[in-house]
Amino acid sequence: AQDSCALRCGELLGACSCQVTCQSLGNCCPDYKEFCLQISPYSGSLMGGKDFLIENAIFNASSAIMCRFKKEVTTHGYVGQDGRAHCISPLLYETGFIPFDVSTDGKTFPYSGTWLSVHHSKVADGEKCTLVNETKWQYYGTPNTDGNLTLTWTRQALAAPKVNIEVWGYQETGDSYSENWSAEWKYLYILAKEIPNSGNFSFLPVPAEEKYSTWDFGILRITPSNYAGGQSNVPSIWSSDHALAWHLGQDFRKDPSAWATAKCIDWEKKEEKLPDFMKEIIDCPCTLAQARADTGRFHTDYGCDIEKGSVCTYHPGAVHCVRAIQASPRYAAGQQCCYDHTGTQILTHDSTGGSTPDRGHDWGSPPFLKPPRIPGFSHWLYDVISFYYCCLWSDNCQVYMKKRSSSDCRTYRPPRAASAFGDPHFLTFDGLNFTFKGQGEYTLVESDLTSLRVQGRTQQVHFPNGTGAQVTGLAAVAMRENNSDVVEVRYSKDLNLQVLLNQRVVDFSEQSWLDLKGLFLHSTADQKITAMFSSGSGVEIRGIGGFLTVTVLLPEKFMNHTQGLFGVMNDNIEDDYTFRNKTTMSVHASLQQVFEFGANWAVKNGTSLFTYDTESLLNDFVYQEKHNASFLPVFVPHEDPADPLVEKMVLLCDSDPFCRFDVLTTRSLEVGNSTKRSHQNHKLLVENLKPVISCGWLDHPNNGTKNGTNYLLGSTISFACNQGYALSGAKERTCQVTGTWSGDTTTC
Repeated sequence: AQDSCALRCGELLGACSCQVTCQSLGNCCPDYKEFCLQISPYSGSLMGGKDFLIENAIFNASSAIMCRFKKEVTTHGYVGQDGRAHCISPLLYETGFIPFDVSTDGKTFPYSGTWLSVHHSKVADGEKCTLVNETKWQYYGTPNTDGNLTLTWTRQALAAPKVNIEVWGYQETGDSYSENWSAEWKYLYILAKEIPNSGNFSFLPVPAEEKYSTWDFGILRITPSNYAGGQSNVPSIWSSDHALAWHLGQDFRKDPSAWATAKCIDWEKKEEKLPDFMKEIIDCPCTLAQARADTGRFHTDYGCDIEKGSVCTYHPGAVHCVRAIQASPRYAAGQQCCYDHTGTQILTHDSTGGSTPDRGHDWGSPPFLKPPRIPGFSHWLYDVISFYYCCLWSDNCQVYMKKRSSSDCRTYRPPRAASAFGDPHFLTFDGLNFTFKGQGEYTLVESDLTSLRVQGRTQQVHFPNGTGAQVTGLAAVAMRENNSDVVEVRYSKDLNLQVLLNQRVVDFSEQSWLDLKGLFLHSTADQKITAMFSSGSGVEIRGIGGFLTVTVLLPEKFMNHTQGLFGVMNDNIEDDYTFRNKTTMSVHASLQQVFEFGANWAVKNGTSLFTYDTESLLNDFVYQEKHNASFLPVFVPHEDPADPLVEKMVLLCDSDPFCRFDVLTTRSLEVGNSTKRSHQNHKLLVENLKPVISCGWLDHPNNGTKNGTNYLLGSTISFACNQGYALSGAKERTCQVTGTWSGDTTTC
């Protein structure tokens, strides 16, 4: 019995393993596949109701399948005709990987797996029902918006001849920012009963009964008609969450603007009583270049994306917006920053296209479960429905903008960047560059501030003809901060990038964004992996030409708190060669000494973050020293003028020393070209992250006007007075190096 994986998935047993690595190591317990579940699909909306298949275990057709999530929420599953079990995902108030276990007898739950709960707006469109012309639904009853509304869905998504369509509302009750504050999705009423599952439904909306008409933010749910209205955790298709203008009561229909104005004023009064979250959110980057480079702390706001043609409905005049990735520590608030075509920040003080910070971070924030941390929905309640009240359904936008005014960038400090690429060339946080071609596993950076550790593994490079070259390249990078999940990015045998999360290979086919423990992980279509840790530190990894390129971005608070191959981050290049025992070596050290410095940062046994799931990895890195002392690299490659490659190399590399080095040592122009690209990318990144001085926003004088909306170093704002008023103070003020405006305050 001791060798069974029942209730033991993820453990190493005496004679065999129930860990995920057992499959490639060939030491699984005989019943590993029966009890440690693989599921498909592996993700779905946190709203629940999604049917997923348990792929590897076969069940008795008469079994009563029960699926239990987080040992708290139980849903009823079923066994299909092929003997495979299915579960239905539950409504959860959190995102991320959720452990679940399965029972066939209603008592014991020996089978286990994980389900990925996803932010409702990050779910593929095909999984939701579609509100045709969504704007019409959300403006229904306002001037010039009436007539039929249409809902469409994929019929095959529900195995039922007839369906019900239900209306649900979202509310948060209890005292704001207190223990008794709680969130609830509540079933309201059936909109359409027992209609054919045709994939299409049109209706003329009538105002809701009075008891429902106070619900102005909600969602639609389609379920098979054999379930009672509002029954929880049954197979469902949800719509997008939206403003319920179409169902609001008669008082809204009679005079939408007056109704919304009253709501807007009411919202403003409530806001007055709530704590000021603006004081603790991070300031915006000063320029678009900074905002796009600071990938550890800011991420594209998909509602205004320069790479998707800058369709910025809510931010006229902007070409790109970003959101702060982490919610603020105490109030879980969010920051948004928008930029115009010159790369300058747009402020709400100057334009309705300005960026608006959020009382509730759109993505929610760990530990989720309670307001204001509910993904998506808390944000809707404090920041979006109020925008409808004040700006879209009535003409009171100034009220909203006063409570959600843009932050400028006076206190923003860009992060520092360090990179490694090619057959490894290192560029430290302080700008030292060197080449270290050891073979083994090394500490790129570690910090005592947050226990951040980033480790790199190098492996021998092979010539195009297959023989080994006397140089190495980065083949894997592993990272962790405090007690976060462990993420590793590596090249697989077929030279595809592979990402491992706590030793398990991650599949990005359904989701490109993962909410993990202590970090977020994002993968782009062109295989760029970004890890964003809760401290604001970021790690970017790309696979280029058979090598990994890694860049680590650290906020200013890490100053004097780093060590490893990327050096001590303190704006002083002289101590970047600091050994483990804190002794330092001159930056003019010989290549042999630099090699010894690198070897000193080999990962210590027992502290490795890497996954060893093949015999060869175990042999090379576990049963041997982490630094292979017998591997002696080429320090200075020989450049033979008669070598036909040299001429091509000069054309390709010009004066880039790393590119020349890599062409000569690997005999590959492709490798040289990737190195050159990575080197240029790093230089551009450092350029984009240079600090920018801001003097802060300047208002126009009373009874006067101003010209100019750029508040960065060197920019000038000019003033004029209305007719009949005389100007005193400065006619023009210029932003100075000290971060202050020249001249005296202007008055009219």
